[in-house]
Amino acid sequence: MGVRRRAEWIKFAATRLGGLAVDVAALGAAYLGAFILRFDFQEPRWGWRSTAMSFATVAAVSVFSVLVCGCYRFSWRHFRLRDVPRFLFASALACTVLSLLRFLTPFDAYLNFRPPYTITLIYSMLSFFALVGWRSLWSWYAKSLVHESDLLERGIRRMDSSAAVEFLSGKTVMVTGAGGSIGSEIVRQVAIASPKLVLMVERGENALYEIDREMRQRGTGTELKPLMVDVNDETRMREIFEAYRPDIVLHAAAYKHVPMVEMNPLEGERNNTEATKKLAALASEFAVKRFVLISTDKAVNPVSVMGKTKRAAELAIMAMNAQGSPTSFCAVRFGNVLGSSGSVVPLFREQIAKRLPLTVTHPEMRRYFMTVTEAVGLVLQAASRSEKAIYTLDMGESVLILDLAEEMIRQAGYRPYVDIPIIFTGIRPGEKLFEELDISEKSAYKTDMARIYITKT
Repeated sequence: MGVRRRAEWIKFAATRLGGLAVDVAALGAAYLGAFILRFDFQEPRWGWRSTAMSFATVAAVSVFSVLVCGCYRFSWRHFRLRDVPRFLFASALACTVLSLLRFLTPFDAYLNFRPPYTITLIYSMLSFFALVGWRSLWSWYAKSLVHESDLLERGIRRMDSSAAVEFLSGKTVMVTGAGGSIGSEIVRQVAIASPKLVLMVERGENALYEIDREMRQRGTGTELKPLMVDVNDETRMREIFEAYRPDIVLHAAAYKHVPMVEMNPLEGERNNTEATKKLAALASEFAVKRFVLISTDKAVNPVSVMGKTKRAAELAIMAMNAQGSPTSFCAVRFGNVLGSSGSVVPLFREQIAKRLPLTVTHPEMRRYFMTVTEAVGLVLQAASRSEKAIYTLDMGESVLILDLAEEMIRQAGYRPYVDIPIIFTGIRPGEKLFEELDISEKSAYKTDMARIYITKT
């Protein structure tokens, strides 16, 4: 950690010096522009040599003014419109100081020390636009390069969705947890595959309202049915299965926050395991074609209550396959989804917005990440297959959470350890340093679909 902090401070110092050099160059261009405008591209009577010498004073006064007005308290990348007054005050201060120098040294002998009044006025306006303009352009450029997927340090991997589209087309599809981060993306991707009907099952009123409103605004042409129901309510779920006879169930409803489930184990078991068992039994009873459980890497050699409840849910649906159910059951395991509720990315984003220290549990903590679009695309591909198995998604290399924290600070325009500190809070109950998603030959079979593996059990 000491090495990282030292490196960031060295980088900070180098960046500041580089920024100062660019500012001096911009001020030089503004000063030259003032003379060109004032003397109509002609050399002033005291010559360019004296003009160049006087720039030393002008640059010193301008840099001092910028410092005094706090213009160097933030990086160029973090420049906002609200910061413009600082530069306006800096230009006014520089203009005042240079005019005072002109007043105190009125003789031509001092022309190599200070500029005339008219040059000072023109220069002050040009320097203001130069300093603000450079920062505005750099801020816009930096923002245009920042995407959430950049946190993965790899490009978004495109996939062939034709199998999933063919599988979903014309079907009645039930999505549980439809208002959640993953469930809502499932709804989005399912809807564009021209299903007959999408049943959006969600117990949270506001979450269901938001995804229903979004989908209706999109106007996909797909019939959508928002159903405000708790998947634990067996009676109500039975009524839904009987009324709509779904062909496919994509079961995303679950508790996913490890510390919360650790503190509420009975509720975690009820919502993650028992609800899955009830739903699977109904799917079998009503001859659902395919049932897909959205699982997690935490179900691999689980140590947390959340991981254990999801592993129990996996075992329950695999048992349904063994009992000769007419429904084809499968589970899909993957790691963390960038930006999903309860994940570290929204937490870091909130802490950065409030300029609070970022809380990382351990300097060696690593996790697997992918974007929600990637994850759901692969889930639907796996759903379109015929194996009654547990699938594992290839999520690439695991990400060091400390690296993620530092990169998010940089993307926000701040400097790790300089503007925003990072503190370590310790591993919480139920957490591992490294999650396991083993897709090696000893643990999984590779399918003919890129990045989808069948777990050996």
